[in-house]
Amino acid sequence: MTPDTAPALILVVEDEKDLRGDIIEELQDAGYRTLAAQDGRDALALLDGAAPDLVLCDITMPGLDGYGVLRAIRDQRPDLSTVPFVFLTALSEPYEVVQGKLQGADDYLVKPIDYDLMLATIAARLRQVGRIRSRYDRELATMRRSLSGLSSGGAEAALDLIALGIVLLDGHGKVLHINRAARQMGVDTDLRHAGQATLRWPDPLSDRELQIALSGTLKTAKAGGDKTAGVMLHLPQEAGSVQGLVCSLAPDLDTPPARPHLALFLSAPFERRQVCETVLMDLFGLTPTEARVAGALARSTRAADVAAELGVSQTTISFHMRNLFQKTGTHRQADLIALILAGPMMVQAD
Repeated sequence: MTPDTAPALILVVEDEKDLRGDIIEELQDAGYRTLAAQDGRDALALLDGAAPDLVLCDITMPGLDGYGVLRAIRDQRPDLSTVPFVFLTALSEPYEVVQGKLQGADDYLVKPIDYDLMLATIAARLRQVGRIRSRYDRELATMRRSLSGLSSGGAEAALDLIALGIVLLDGHGKVLHINRAARQMGVDTDLRHAGQATLRWPDPLSDRELQIALSGTLKTAKAGGDKTAGVMLHLPQEAGSVQGLVCSLAPDLDTPPARPHLALFLSAPFERRQVCETVLMDLFGLTPTEARVAGALARSTRAADVAAELGVSQTTISFHMRNLFQKTGTHRQADLIALILAGPMMVQAD
């Protein structure tokens, strides 16, 4: 049985021994794999060696409570950002629900637990995550097929019609093409080519991050795998920054080195970037509010600026960003912004 076909792994965090045992029994009878933790500290220790598909967690526990477990997972384990987190609680006051939602909880089950409702909630959340991941994989696959099929025969001219900056690199990491939008951003002067069009960034710290992203993604691409990496690239003299997304094009192992292996997507650094909120809603399944937050993030990377633009608190922005991470399958803000800006391009490619 492969990881893709294995039953979902559910982490249960509950300090009441009998209730913990009953929940585990119900889950196992339903076909799920389980991990059990008696408190928050025990749960975090288990997570050092495991990646559950969903977490069921009590709120009121001695030591580290459920809120602490949720904060630790969201802050320390970005790889688990899409894993649904469901609170088990005897607290049903609206304040408690809002508090958990603001910290990134996905759902609530109120004690005494209705096990039919528990199983239905788990199944629904797992289906939702599966749809998100499948859609994201299809979108990236479409984009990769479109770009990896380009050759030096002039098809790159189509990239000049796209507002997003795009740089294509071959199997040696050398630049094959820089589209018009990237050149208008100053890429042809700010990205210094040293020896056979090697991609460089003028800011040393940003260049180091870019080179790490390029080399790691190229290694995966040459092995026929898929990988994306977000980078924040700062411009000289406090002229702003560019959000970038390095994406492998997943060529076949027999693909000649001269064909495109990598794409670097770049957002415009100076102008206020406008994205179509309707497209984002359709593409990633966002709510209207989430789409507005996503659009604001594309124009400013600072949460304080986004909060001021939308007239809400930074806590509210943080809550919506967690939802955006989950729905887009991203783990970092740089990845999220790059994917938001790439969204319209993906629709055109499809």
